[in-house]
Amino acid sequence: MKKLLLISLSLILIVTMLAGCNQPEDVVEQPQNEQTSQPETDNGFPTKNISGIVQWGAGGGTDSLMRPLASIAEEKLGVSIVVENRTGGTGSIATQYVHDADADGYTLLMGAENPQLYTMLEIIDLTYADFKPVFLIGDEAVGVIVPADSEYESFTDIINAALENPGEITISTTGTGGLPWTVSSFINSVTGATFNQVPYDSDASAKTAVMSGETTFTVAKVQAAIEDHKAGNVKFLTMFSNEIVPSLPEVPLVGEEYPEFNNFLPWGPFYGIFVKNGTPESVIEVLSSAFEEAFQDESYQELLSGFNINPLGYTGDEAVEYLKSWQLNTAEALYESGAITKSPEELGIK
Repeated sequence: MKKLLLISLSLILIVTMLAGCNQPEDVVEQPQNEQTSQPETDNGFPTKNISGIVQWGAGGGTDSLMRPLASIAEEKLGVSIVVENRTGGTGSIATQYVHDADADGYTLLMGAENPQLYTMLEIIDLTYADFKPVFLIGDEAVGVIVPADSEYESFTDIINAALENPGEITISTTGTGGLPWTVSSFINSVTGATFNQVPYDSDASAKTAVMSGETTFTVAKVQAAIEDHKAGNVKFLTMFSNEIVPSLPEVPLVGEEYPEFNNFLPWGPFYGIFVKNGTPESVIEVLSSAFEEAFQDESYQELLSGFNINPLGYTGDEAVEYLKSWQLNTAEALYESGAITKSPEELGIK
């Protein structure tokens, strides 16, 4: 009996050992502190939702162009583009945020022209040279707006009032390097007029300040103020353009009152989508293709037309050359106006 029991136990031990030896080779227990997941690559991009970081507040000109484009592009990409407004520092908060993110294409900078001014104004040590352009949407003309019931009937009226009462005429701006600030620098250079600058977080709030009477005037993009102009809430006094704006043929050109302004024209803001340098080219190509398709969508072209945006549709080298040219022309204008103390050459802009 004991002998039989001993044989049975031996057989059980042998079977157990054989089962352990026949375990599949790919079933290997991993140490708890060892990472087994592989890093994400650009293969199959995108595999998750994308963040779109707008430099300015909700409802502003940049925001109004980016959200519809993102909505169409996400259909092409198969994932959501979650648009978020990160305001402050003349757009530098958003710019720095995207630059601090991974260069993987999942964090987009949805911006305007302002980063091309940052090093000139010593805001932050970043420009669009630190990013890759995914898609340049368009550019546009700008003009001076006042409340519809303003006592000022012309641009010359405002200049004369400012010259007679230095610092008393107020302009709502979006901070140093923003559109109203830049144009007010040109105004000061040509006319000698100075203004009390009141900063707001977006061109929408700067416009609202004018309509409510908080400030005397501001400089607005056509697309940001044309509907209010037509509705009688504000009025354009002049356009900073060397050609009549088709949708506003009644508004005089600034060169008609002050021919010296023609030295700075044509000039205007632009809009684009960017990723941090180092983002894989294959990822940029996927993004550029999606935004190109969205840009060509009939509904978006109608939106651009309604906002009086001059369509660009630039990618790659064409976009890079546009950015360089815009920065150089602006640096030369600001240097001539005295708004910056360093020449383009001293700033390394060429």
